[in-house]
Amino acid sequence: MTDAARVDAWLWAVRVYKTRSAATTACRAGQVRVNGEKAKAAQQVRIGDELRVRIAGFDRILIVRQILTKRVGAPVAALAVDERTPPREPVAQLAVRDRGAGRPTKRERREIDRLHGR
Repeated sequence: MTDAARVDAWLWAVRVYKTRSAATTACRAGQVRVNGEKAKAAQQVRIGDELRVRIAGFDRILIVRQILTKRVGAPVAALAVDERTPPREPVAQLAVRDRGAGRPTKRERREIDRLHGR
């Protein structure tokens, strides 16, 4: 067992990204930080390191508990990472209109505009 692994390979192995190339691209885009510093794809991660990964506009905070270099099953991957991400705030539900209900009323249009931030 090794004591370090590439950050892109580890993120792929613990199923944060679907492909290793997606993990590499995220590192290049500056969306991955190891212990507070931007990480290159080949940077080594060790047990106890904190990773902040930006996915879909939100940061996931992960602590490395086990070094993995090969992709493993979901139960094993869950043991290799300690998830410290705070729960997200609930997203406001968009008003759903029935299909074919016609043109929105003035009140409905204002509600839609308010939800879109206009």
